[in-house]
Amino acid sequence: MTIRDAVADDAPAIVAIYNHYVLTTSISFEEQAVTAAEMQQRIADVQRGGLPWLVLETDGVLVGYAYATKWRVRHAYRFSVESSVYLAPDTAGKGLGTALYQQLLARLTASGYHLVIGGVALPNAASVALHEKMGFEKVAQFRQVGFKFGRWIDVGYWEKSLAAPTSATN
Repeated sequence: MTIRDAVADDAPAIVAIYNHYVLTTSISFEEQAVTAAEMQQRIADVQRGGLPWLVLETDGVLVGYAYATKWRVRHAYRFSVESSVYLAPDTAGKGLGTALYQQLLARLTASGYHLVIGGVALPNAASVALHEKMGFEKVAQFRQVGFKFGRWIDVGYWEKSLAAPTSATN
C-alpha cells in the first residue's frame, strides 16, 4: 500500500471511483458523472489552496483517495476544513479508509488546522463507523437536506479537533 499526493494523471482513476458513488448512491449529492478534466481541476484547486489531496494505491492500482477543502470562505474559518474519503467499492473493510484518514489528519495537523468536519449522507453505517473510529464525534444532523433518486436524504456532521492553531496570523 502506498499513499501519496495526487497528480493530474490520477484523475481518470479517481473519476472511476467517484462516479460509481455519484451514479448509484446518495453518498455524493452530485447527480451527473464527473469528467477526468473536471476532476483534474478539482485536484488542482484543492492543492493550490494549500490543502492535501491524497491517493492510495495497492499493487500499483489507485483504489482510494482523500482530501480536505475549506469549511467556509470567511477568514475566521481558516483553521477548519471538511474532509472526504472515497474507496473503490470492492475494497471496503480492508483498513484502507483508516490508512487514508490517518495520513490526511496527520497532514492537516502538521499544517496547523484546528478542526476537521466530516459530512455523511445518511444512512451510511460504514462512513459513520470510519469517522467514529478516527475519533470524530457527531455534532449535527440536518433532516431532508438533499434530494436524490426520488427521496429526501439527511446529512450528519462529525467533527474532530486537531492541534491548536500555530499562529493567529494564518
